[in-house]
Amino acid sequence: MDCIKSGILGQIVGDALGLPVQFISRDERDLDPVTDMRGDGAFDMPAGSWSDDSSLILATTDGLTESLNKADDGENLNLNEIIDYDLIMNNFSLWLNEGQFTPYGFAYDIGGATMDGIGRYDRGSEAILSGGIGERDNGNGSLMRILPIAFFIYYLSKKYSFDEDDKMTAVHNLSSLTHRHKRSQIACGIYVRIALEFIENHENDLGLGLEELIANGINKSKEYYCNDASFKKELHHFDRVFSLNIQNLPRDEIKSGGYCISSLEASIWCLLKNENYKDTVLAAVNLGYDTDTTACIVGGLAGIYYGFDDIPSD
Repeated sequence: MDCIKSGILGQIVGDALGLPVQFISRDERDLDPVTDMRGDGAFDMPAGSWSDDSSLILATTDGLTESLNKADDGENLNLNEIIDYDLIMNNFSLWLNEGQFTPYGFAYDIGGATMDGIGRYDRGSEAILSGGIGERDNGNGSLMRILPIAFFIYYLSKKYSFDEDDKMTAVHNLSSLTHRHKRSQIACGIYVRIALEFIENHENDLGLGLEELIANGINKSKEYYCNDASFKKELHHFDRVFSLNIQNLPRDEIKSGGYCISSLEASIWCLLKNENYKDTVLAAVNLGYDTDTTACIVGGLAGIYYGFDDIPSD
């Protein structure tokens, strides 16, 4: 299970690497590319500080762990009987309101959709109905924290028999805590499917390459969503992902703002254009704009694929 450490720390390191240059344009990054960990920047934080991305990853991981500790031990449990979404949302609330899971005891760099979702929950909304469902609620705030469910699914599948609907419903529910729009759910589903391929490759020493693993994950998610009519009208937004041609797009066509599809595409592009953890996350940071989240999202996959020892200690 060392790929859990590799994946989670891969995300946190990517987040910390990108935080000091968040919101800065790609042109400025080209003039002053990030090459190592920096401090100061947008939030005037010391080098190595992580942002809301990592705090919510840690809060999610803790909530999933506690869910498992509380779950009844039965042979026929499904994922959504095991996961206590209230535990996770309560952790999000503790992060926002009391600074838990943060490096310095207070929350900062808070996404609007995430804040709104937690606010709805704090006012009495059901956890999985707390996320926004509008067109403008498709930021990357659930995509950045979704990776822990991939580990949860993979390792628990060794004990329980989860069907595909159960797995994907858990992914969608976890997204829906803050981002309930179908587009955000699909982005998370594709990402988790890719992550599951990476975990399987690592755990069974399959030796498959990045392109094959990513293609497998995308194709499996495409098959699932194409067979679920409730997602049909959103699928055209993912044409570039489903084409399996992202790596052939020029850098100028890869966007790196806070939109969930842009973040998913940028992460796949950075993975396929590089050959180690360091170059992958640096490529993400140097795309500019939402630097911490792009590097966080791709950093999790790069961490799993290349392993913890490939993450530079500095």
